[in-house]
Amino acid sequence: MGSHRNALVAVVRQELAEARGTARAVLAAAESARNEAQRRKKLIRDAYATCLAQLAEARDAARQDILRRTQAEAAALTRNVESLAALTASGAAGTSWRYWTPTEPDRVGRPGLLRIGTVAYEAGEERTKLPALVPFLDHAHVNVLGDQPAVDGVISGLLLRALGTTRPGDVRLSVYDPEQLGGTLAAFAPLGNAGLLSFVSPGGLGATLDELVEHICRVNESVLAGEYVSLADLTAATPGPRPEPWRVVVLLFDPARAGDLSEAQRAQLDRVVRTGVACGVHLVVRGLELAPHPTVERVAVRGESATCDTTGALVVGLDAAPPAERIAGFCRATAERLREGPPPARFADLEPEKLWTESSTHGLAAPIGDSTDGSLVEVPLGDDPPHALIGGPSGSGKTNLIYAWIGSLAARYGPEELALYLLDFKEGVSFARFTPGPRDQSWLPQVRLAGINVNGDREFGLAMLRHLSEELRSRAQAAKRYEATKLAELRAEDPGGHWPRIVAVIDEFQVLLSGRDPLADEAVTLLEDLARRGRSQGIHLVLASQDVSGIEALWGRSGLIGQFTLRIALPKARRILADTNLAAAVIPRFHAVVNADSGVAGANQVVRLPDASDRSVWRALQRKLWQERPESCVPPRLFDGDAVPRLPDAYRPAGRVPDSTADVGSSPGAVLGERIDVAARPARLRLGRMPGRNLAVLGTRVDEACDVLAAAALSLAAQGPARFSIVCLDPGAERPAARLVAELPQADWYGPGDLDDLFATFSGDGIPHYVLGYAWDAAGPAYRDRLRALLADGPEQRMHVLGWWRSVARLRDDLGGIGARLDTIGAWVALDVQGPELSPLSPQPGGPLWYPRRRRALFFDRSVHRHPEVIIPYEVNSDHT
Repeated sequence: MGSHRNALVAVVRQELAEARGTARAVLAAAESARNEAQRRKKLIRDAYATCLAQLAEARDAARQDILRRTQAEAAALTRNVESLAALTASGAAGTSWRYWTPTEPDRVGRPGLLRIGTVAYEAGEERTKLPALVPFLDHAHVNVLGDQPAVDGVISGLLLRALGTTRPGDVRLSVYDPEQLGGTLAAFAPLGNAGLLSFVSPGGLGATLDELVEHICRVNESVLAGEYVSLADLTAATPGPRPEPWRVVVLLFDPARAGDLSEAQRAQLDRVVRTGVACGVHLVVRGLELAPHPTVERVAVRGESATCDTTGALVVGLDAAPPAERIAGFCRATAERLREGPPPARFADLEPEKLWTESSTHGLAAPIGDSTDGSLVEVPLGDDPPHALIGGPSGSGKTNLIYAWIGSLAARYGPEELALYLLDFKEGVSFARFTPGPRDQSWLPQVRLAGINVNGDREFGLAMLRHLSEELRSRAQAAKRYEATKLAELRAEDPGGHWPRIVAVIDEFQVLLSGRDPLADEAVTLLEDLARRGRSQGIHLVLASQDVSGIEALWGRSGLIGQFTLRIALPKARRILADTNLAAAVIPRFHAVVNADSGVAGANQVVRLPDASDRSVWRALQRKLWQERPESCVPPRLFDGDAVPRLPDAYRPAGRVPDSTADVGSSPGAVLGERIDVAARPARLRLGRMPGRNLAVLGTRVDEACDVLAAAALSLAAQGPARFSIVCLDPGAERPAARLVAELPQADWYGPGDLDDLFATFSGDGIPHYVLGYAWDAAGPAYRDRLRALLADGPEQRMHVLGWWRSVARLRDDLGGIGARLDTIGAWVALDVQGPELSPLSPQPGGPLWYPRRRRALFFDRSVHRHPEVIIPYEVNSDHT
């Protein structure tokens, strides 16, 4: 019994132990699961927190980026709108009243928009204001409705801006104010003194509307005759002032009595609304709502704000009305300006809308200024009139007129249509601006030649006339080939010939014709030929002078003066117009009389000249033309009478060896200086094996004599193998002679004590041998016989003497004295030697007509010249060591 109980207890204990073990295991698993769940819960919460933080950060970043982009786009949009507003409402059209001043419009510009207030605009965190603009002239009628005092302020501001952005006289006001009898716009009353403002009587509305309708019909007829859509298009296509001023009719109705209009008046008003804008007629209406139409701009005023069709739902903060004293002051100034007439044209106004669109086939036409009514005045050159004569005393604006004419021509005709040759005989550099300079490398593409400071170089003027004569001859031959009589016919037959019209301007031309010498005679002959025959071949002369004696130089040559039918007289000019034509005596400064009928009184046209002398304005036009130049366009030739040309590198031993066969034939050519001609060619002396192929430089100017000898020696050394003997017998010439030896290292040097050695070394081995003698006359009588023998026999053995003698008498003594033959000197260059002193060497009895001047020399080669020619000795010894 006891054992059974014990067994049963043991079993129970066993089961309880197992149950406790199982319970403990389940508890441990539950606790583990709970711990895992808590861990996962913590991880999820941490991840959630991290995700929330990341989302918040991304949201903030995205928000900041959006704000930045919004602000940047808003700022860009604001700038664009401000720029657009500045373009469409520049100057007086959009400036606040505090800084407002009237602005002069461009001649070819069309009216823009006008400001009535501002529009508040949120640009990010900033609040900005943009101008609120409405269309008016050439765009719309304006219908202003709302509170009467504010409406009147809007109308006053609108009218003042419209008047301040147009020229005096371009806008005419008519005011219908039956209640106040014009008192609403009383500040504009000074315009009535100039006929720009009229008031319509209370009973005159019907007649005013009828007159407006008739005016619109008349304008439409003229517009249709020109095949333009509107008066604005006709004005834009026609240079000069508007053919019709804008007519602005201000109708100030009382809203309570606006319904009193008759049916006929309402019908006429609707017609004006529909058709007026295209014809320059605009309505500004208060207190009456106009019929809907695309040309009607409605402005609804509420207190100090408004809405309008242009800005849509945006609220406009209206500008305060302009002060009455400002309006009155502006209107008085406008009336005064109108009485004085329109201001003269600016130089920029002479420039066409598009460059180089004109053809010179049938002639040239370009404005030089405007008339008193503001329209540009064109000056023609062609078959009739062919040539021009300009005259006016000093300070009358002759150079300014020439600048204006040249600029106007150059802007219309490209380099293939026009070629300019410019020559200024007075002391100055008037035409230098058209050529490349050290500060500005641009040039006027049409200019082929410009001569400045040539008052002492009439030879250059003659060279230009010879060049034009050659051009005339070539064109005449081409015309004969094509059986043409005029340039237009020649260009039609030979379109590939590129025959531009030539305009040659010679300022102070009388210098060229002064003096009774062969040069003046030849110049007159060439001028007469060019004037008579050049008109048919497209060559035109423009002669200008400030000296009445210069003009009178033509009156004695009827065959010449008769060709200059175009006369331009500046104030106080004499002898330009006919004797009975006194117009030049009464015109004020900055004016000119243009007469295309040889100066007879009935053909006068008074022109107001712009300021064309402003270098900055000229530079802007010239650079624009220069940048448009064709690739074939080359810089013009500039001849400056005050500049000394340097020996080109091509004529030095280290330079390019010239093609002797092309330039000097089979014999070497010594370059002595620059010829005074259009092509800037060198003056050469051929040194062949003929008798007399020696050179004598005559005069006392040491530097110039040494430059002539150095240029000859260096140019000969550049042409091939040669020997040089430098004989220096004057201490003043030692330095330049030594410099020459430095460039000719193989040259032999001989001083006063080496003359025996010099004459002992001569041998004819076939290699050219050049003996350069500095002051040969200092050698003395002991060496005269050997010198004469060298001069006589040397050239045949290719030995040539290039010597400097300080006077003709000393040369003659070295060659045998009075009565001696001077045939051994085949060429000579005279410096400061008077013409009569050269008679022993000259083919002309009594010597050539020569008056020495600085840096000029007279060159004569017996085998080439019939008459001596003037040359410019190159500068050699001052540009190298």
